[in-house]
Amino acid sequence: MQNVTTRDGGQLGVLLVYGPLSAVHHVRSGSAGYQWLHGAGTMTKEATMSETDDWNTQIINEFRANDGKVGGPFEGAPMVLLHHTGRKSGKQNVTPLMYLSDEDDAAVMYIFASKAGAPSHPAWYHNLTASGVAQVEVGTETFDVDVREVSGDDRDRIFAEQATRYPGFAEYESKTAGIRTIPVLALRRS
Repeated sequence: MQNVTTRDGGQLGVLLVYGPLSAVHHVRSGSAGYQWLHGAGTMTKEATMSETDDWNTQIINEFRANDGKVGGPFEGAPMVLLHHTGRKSGKQNVTPLMYLSDEDDAAVMYIFASKAGAPSHPAWYHNLTASGVAQVEVGTETFDVDVREVSGDDRDRIFAEQATRYPGFAEYESKTAGIRTIPVLALRRS
């Protein structure tokens, strides 16, 4: 999540961002949620939970309509739709995320619980670590995965690679310094 400030300096609230913040330049409200624009880096109104859900729904629909490709701030980025079950609610959820493929093992991809540098982990992280399994959509394929948290030097190496490719992740890491370490999860095709 990212705190959002208006052009006149007023605080609007929090905007959930699922990609590198460096790609997000300007947001304005539209008839179906928010539109990402290149520009000033400000927002015209506060994002509510339903608008965040609408934003996710737009990304999910675009992903599915275009064989796993999306535009806007995620254009050209590797995207996955993560299906997970709420550990408390039992609700089925779908979350669009960026991922990093393992260079040595095509059955493994990595996802990052950055929450745009917020001080707490995203809910999907807790859901995945509690269940140890999930389902993903990559391109036009849907498959089950086993979930494992990556730690130590491996975690640091993988996160550094993602931050090199997408500098917004380095920004997220600097925001969480001294507060939390951004988890890296390995998803292995099962």
